[in-house]
Amino acid sequence: MLSTTVTGPGPLNPARAAASQQAADLRARARVRRRACTANLDPELRITSADPDFYHQFGRSPSDVCGRSLYELLHPSAPTVFGRHFTRLTERRCNRFAERMVGLKGENGETPFSGELVGIAVHQSDDRLSGIVVMVQPDEEAGEPAATEPLKHRKAILSKLDALVLEGVASGASTVQLASRLYLSRQGVEYHVGLMLRTLKAPNRAALVARAHSMGMLTVGHWPPRVLPEFVK
Repeated sequence: MLSTTVTGPGPLNPARAAASQQAADLRARARVRRRACTANLDPELRITSADPDFYHQFGRSPSDVCGRSLYELLHPSAPTVFGRHFTRLTERRCNRFAERMVGLKGENGETPFSGELVGIAVHQSDDRLSGIVVMVQPDEEAGEPAATEPLKHRKAILSKLDALVLEGVASGASTVQLASRLYLSRQGVEYHVGLMLRTLKAPNRAALVARAHSMGMLTVGHWPPRVLPEFVK
């Protein structure tokens, strides 16, 4: 007599489980973000073309955007943050990167917004870099009520020392540099950073700076960035 053995699905392959979790995480992130917009850059990071959503997101016309450096549409700290990423793309040390960003919307960059920027290298058949595609995925404004709240209704939530630490983090200073500059220990710097991470509900330093910009806490078009006095106790 022939017997039939019925087996269950068995244990989930760890690699498949990890891939499934990553896909779930990406879907969750997509739910709290708006649709990405795209632009094409030449190797010198000048914008050669973009989709309509890109022009709309930055509040600029095609004639105003094309031919300009991508950095002109981003916060002044962008060269420090993105320079190493674009260098790695140019030198073929990577083909793609993703980094938090602060964009400047409007002809005068009067409205900052936070989000994520993804850069993808495009190479010619002889392996030379022919250009870079960038995708900008803004944070969902509906989930960021503080980003549209008028300045006059903002509360002073930072101490003077917190403000100095935030300004240093926003300008790219390391913990050691901040400790020397502010006469604090490294643990003291990390303590104040930790307080602000909890206060602004940010998971890391990059998100802390982006969150501060989206709330209008930091000056726009000024380097190094400064915390506006309305937010300092």
